[in-house]
Amino acid sequence: MAATEEEPHHENEEMKVNKKKKRKREKKNKKAPKTVSDTSETEEELNREGEDVEEVEEVAEEKTLNSSEGDGDAENVPDAEPKKQKLGRGSGIMSTEAFSLLGISEPTMRAIKDMGFENMTQIQARSIPPLLEGKDVLGAARTGSGKTLAFLVPAIELLYHIRFSPRNGTGVVIICPTRELAIQTHAVAEDLLKYHTQTHGLVMGGASRRGEAERLVKGVNLLVATPGRLLDHLQNTKGFIFKNLKCLMIDEADRILEANFEEEMKQIIKLLPKERQTALFSATQTKKVEDLARLSFQTTPVYIDVDDGRSKVTVEGLQQGYCVVPSARRFILLYSFLKRNLSKKVMVFFSSCNSVKYHSELLKYIQVDCFDIHGKQKQQKRTSTFFDFCKAEKGILLCTDVAARGLDIPAVDWIVQFDPPDEPKEYIHRVGRTARGEGGKGHALLFLIPEELQFLRYLKAAKVPVKEYEFDEKKLANVQSHLEKLVANNYYLNKSAKEAYRSYILAYNSHSMKDIFNVHRLDLQAVAASFCFSGPPKINLTIDSSASKFRKKMRKVEGSRHGINESNPYGKQKEDDKRQFVRY
Repeated sequence: MAATEEEPHHENEEMKVNKKKKRKREKKNKKAPKTVSDTSETEEELNREGEDVEEVEEVAEEKTLNSSEGDGDAENVPDAEPKKQKLGRGSGIMSTEAFSLLGISEPTMRAIKDMGFENMTQIQARSIPPLLEGKDVLGAARTGSGKTLAFLVPAIELLYHIRFSPRNGTGVVIICPTRELAIQTHAVAEDLLKYHTQTHGLVMGGASRRGEAERLVKGVNLLVATPGRLLDHLQNTKGFIFKNLKCLMIDEADRILEANFEEEMKQIIKLLPKERQTALFSATQTKKVEDLARLSFQTTPVYIDVDDGRSKVTVEGLQQGYCVVPSARRFILLYSFLKRNLSKKVMVFFSSCNSVKYHSELLKYIQVDCFDIHGKQKQQKRTSTFFDFCKAEKGILLCTDVAARGLDIPAVDWIVQFDPPDEPKEYIHRVGRTARGEGGKGHALLFLIPEELQFLRYLKAAKVPVKEYEFDEKKLANVQSHLEKLVANNYYLNKSAKEAYRSYILAYNSHSMKDIFNVHRLDLQAVAASFCFSGPPKINLTIDSSASKFRKKMRKVEGSRHGINESNPYGKQKEDDKRQFVRY
């Protein structure tokens, strides 16, 4: 979030002039192709790393996806510039209104100044005033728009004005979908409460429950929590005072529901006092979000949508593209791309924890250092890795969608979606990690195999502008045979590769857009090559569309270990077991 004021009208005119100049320059320099990374390292610099490979020289020509009637084929996409609507007053991320105009308390204002903020973003300028008045708010805003301060400032002001103290228990609860987002939200709350006497705390899965319970009993005025752990404390922690709750804030409500926390949220809302203020923020408005809103709000909320009427749902400073790559060459292209961008900050998204784990191990074997975050890691590891990557000026983070929502990671240059997202809105959340704040710049690259090109039509329908990035396959790093030998001869890497290969296919089979991502159309020989196998590995792979059949099979296997079957429903007997009847 920028601290300076922007003038949308003036800037838009400048953009038009600059755009005309840029077109003239492009005509003159048409013979000089643009690469995927226009600020990537030179070949000499990469050769100093000791790698005897040819580097990728990518992206000669950019083509705007501009035809909704096309079949998704790259050759059928006409050359054109995307139309940019003229920005109206206050249509950027920032507003022209200062925090000082809100009339908030001196301690809060001092903290905001210490954080370097002067002007509010659009969502802040429109959400904070009604929340300060005690109204309920239902907010819709894209990622990186400043939602966190939009609900934290009114929450802290409420606690300050009613002189809430530790003996009163918990006055504000903020619910976040993931542990990482909860940690980051709590850190911002801590900064805002710097000059206040009110207490703050964090409860989430993976942390010490006993330590959390002790702090709750002492009194945590502002509590940031994940749904599962919050419900646990509400039901089981004696001495946790929440009867005085004044405000409930729900952040990223759509993601909370996507993570199957619907039942937990219903129980939490039933347990909390009815007489309270409620704010619910969501990047997308789905039927489940509407249902949760009906359950959460006691009065008709003020609806705030700062994205209404926009020509595209992603931010202006984000350059988005895709490349069509044969399945067998996916990892080679990724490796070559990462080698060219070692001086950048890059996030790479995968469809499974096992894929993150394997690719992290493989890249480290071939001297490409990287961070990794996935759901199978212990919370302490995930947290430390997250903050290490935040602090780093450059680096590569491999992750699953656990890192895709709400997190504010500074200065990410590239978002690479190695495995396509489940749907367009997940794409939007992934690319929301870059080009954050006013004037933010960033790049996004989506990998697609030829069979997945129809996904582009869904992106266009969702107002996501993407261009094609072409690459010369002959100039990719020639290391496939070397990698296959490495994986074949290393027991642990081979085992990890098999698990990743299996998880990739299972994740593909569970894709919601089965008309595009059809597991039966996959060339398993080519998929195996992308995981550095010379042929499809022998793995236990059962793709069954019926979950009930799978559960029934599991029950049968589990029971057979104990000798349980229809003729002997009571299981194995020891040699000295003389019972003729079973006691019920």
